[in-house]
Amino acid sequence: FFSVKGEPLFSSHMLDLSEEPHEENIGICAKYLERMAKVNLILEIEIGLTGGVEDGVDNSGVAKDKLYSTPEEVWQVYETLAPISEKFTIAAAFGNVHGVYKAGNVVLRPELLGSFQVHAGNILQSTKPLNFVFHGGSGSEKEKIDEGLSHGVVKMNVDTDTQWAYWAGIKDFYEDNELFLQGQIGNPKGLDKPNKSFYDPRKWNREAEVSMTSRVTESCKDLKNV
Repeated sequence: FFSVKGEPLFSSHMLDLSEEPHEENIGICAKYLERMAKVNLILEIEIGLTGGVEDGVDNSGVAKDKLYSTPEEVWQVYETLAPISEKFTIAAAFGNVHGVYKAGNVVLRPELLGSFQVHAGNILQSTKPLNFVFHGGSGSEKEKIDEGLSHGVVKMNVDTDTQWAYWAGIKDFYEDNELFLQGQIGNPKGLDKPNKSFYDPRKWNREAEVSMTSRVTESCKDLKNV
């Protein structure tokens, strides 16, 4: 695709090896970035542990101090990847979790991203040299998102929120049209009236897409890119 179009098919690729030892994670990501740099593809590296449960990985019981990266760990990423390509982002841990949890159960500390910037900036003699990803962003307070942006967040992952938005579109459609979805024929308009226009998957899938689009738009506004 790149040889024909002169650009990558996808703009970025997330490589989550955060369950692996830190040095091994960085080493493998470096090998990938060497290949990706040839097609101008951005690598998103994840470091530190993300709480919660996702894709069969359960970190819900890990010690809370494991949910926070250190300036030294973040610098090690930059020090290794920057000589290869500038096209990488860092999903550092600052209390992030996968999923949505009751308020107070998660202690996000986006100010840590600021300390990572200061540490790297002092070494490089520059201001905010790092590009961060706010991973596990579903359910996050707006002020935490704003603070993350002020410290160099350029991307936010909100998979759980968009999953719910998709489902909510279907749920709301069913609740609004329940009497038209109990059989192929017969509804409040008549016992012989067909219901195909209601149970057709293209209809309720579309409602799901509209609902999810609205949620994505909200995140785009949160990140101030619309």
